[in-house]
Amino acid sequence: MPSSSSYPRRRGRRGGRRGRNTPTPMAPVVADETRDWAELPLDAILAIFHKLDHFDILMGPGQACRSWRGAARDEPDLWRRINMLGHAQLFTEVNLHGMAQVAVRLSAGRCEAFWGEYACDHDFLLYLGEQAPSLKSLRLISCHNFSDEGLTEAIVKFPLLEELELSLCSNVGESGVFGVIGKACPQLKRFRFSKDEFYDFEAIGYDRDDEAMGITAMHELRSLQLFGNCLTNKGLSAILDNCLHLESLDIRHCFNVNMDDTLRAKCARISTLRLPHDSHDYDFQVHEPIWAGSGSDYYDPSCYLGGV
Repeated sequence: MPSSSSYPRRRGRRGGRRGRNTPTPMAPVVADETRDWAELPLDAILAIFHKLDHFDILMGPGQACRSWRGAARDEPDLWRRINMLGHAQLFTEVNLHGMAQVAVRLSAGRCEAFWGEYACDHDFLLYLGEQAPSLKSLRLISCHNFSDEGLTEAIVKFPLLEELELSLCSNVGESGVFGVIGKACPQLKRFRFSKDEFYDFEAIGYDRDDEAMGITAMHELRSLQLFGNCLTNKGLSAILDNCLHLESLDIRHCFNVNMDDTLRAKCARISTLRLPHDSHDYDFQVHEPIWAGSGSDYYDPSCYLGGV
C-alpha cells in the first residue's frame, strides 16, 4: 500500500474557512476632512508666529486670512523684539524701510529691540524714536541712508538703550556723534561699530581718534567692538581710562594700535580681548586694509572725508 506521502495534498476549497492567521482585508481609508487653519485658537497661531522671524510674518502668514491677520495686528507683544536681519538680498525687491515701520507700528509702543539690515533710513530712525521710547537694543547693519545728524536727532529718544550696533553703516561716526550717544544713553553696555575694511588715514588733517574720544563718554560699557577702526594708542588708552567696566574688547583690524607695555597693562583686567592681528572669524566679509601711501588707485582720502 502506498505511503501517505505519495498521495497528493488536498487544496483548500474556494471560499473555505480562513486560517486563524490569515489577515483580514483592511477597510478602505477615508481621507480626513481638510483642516481649517483659520479656526486655530489664538494661542496656537501665536505659537507659530513666535517660531518665525518678523519679515516672514509680514510677507506670508500675517496675510493668510482674517484670524491670522488679526493675530499679527492685535498682539503687540509679538513685536516687542523685532528681528529683520538676514534678508539683505531682497532690499532691491521689497521696501524694507516700509516693512520696518509697519513692524514698529504693530508693537504699539512696546518695542524693546529692533534689529535691521538694509532696513533703516533717516525717516525710519525718527519714527522709531517716536514709537519706541522703551527701546533697549538697536542693531543696524548695512544701513547707509542716514547720517550722524539723523542718528543724533533720534538717539536722544532712547534713554534706556543698553545695546547699540552700527555695523557697515558707512555714513556715521564723525561729528562727535558717539559722545552724544554716551550722554543720551547712560545705560549703554554693549557697543559695536564695525567696518569691513581698514583705511589708514594720515597727513590729511583727519583725527583718527575722534570716534574713540566720543566712546569715552560711554562709562557703563561692558562690551566694545571696533573692527577695522583707525584709532591709535591715544584713543584706545582714553577708552580704557574712562570705560572702567569693560569685560570684552575687540579691536581686530585696528592696525594703528601698537600694543605696547602700557596698553597691555591697562588691558589686563579685560577677560575677553581680541587684538589687531588676531584671527578673522568675523561676521562679515573682510577686505584687505588700505594703507596711506600704498599707491593703490582705490585709496583716495577725499572719497571718505567729504571731499570732491
